[in-house]
Amino acid sequence: MGREGYLGEFEQMLLLAAMRLEDEAYGVALMQELETRVGRAVSHGSVYVTLDRLEDKGWRTKAGSPRRFPLPGPSGASARVESSASRVRVWRHLRSRERRS
Repeated sequence: MGREGYLGEFEQMLLLAAMRLEDEAYGVALMQELETRVGRAVSHGSVYVTLDRLEDKGWRTKAGSPRRFPLPGPSGASARVESSASRVRVWRHLRSRERRS
């Protein structure tokens, strides 16, 4: 999986928030959703830079309104699953090493 197939933590949280918000997935709503659900302060800039990065990677397409975040298509959902699975594999490897120590 190349870099273009990798979802960073914030990208993944943003996609999940968009999926939860569905038709209400606008920049400000996404920011508020992350602050509420994750307890993490999020800036407008970080949300919009990440939205642009997801678009560049092909995981987001702009809708009629530039503020709206359409739900991820099959490639976005697949990338999210693979990214999550990659993290689980790394954590399992670390845990197995800790048990051997």
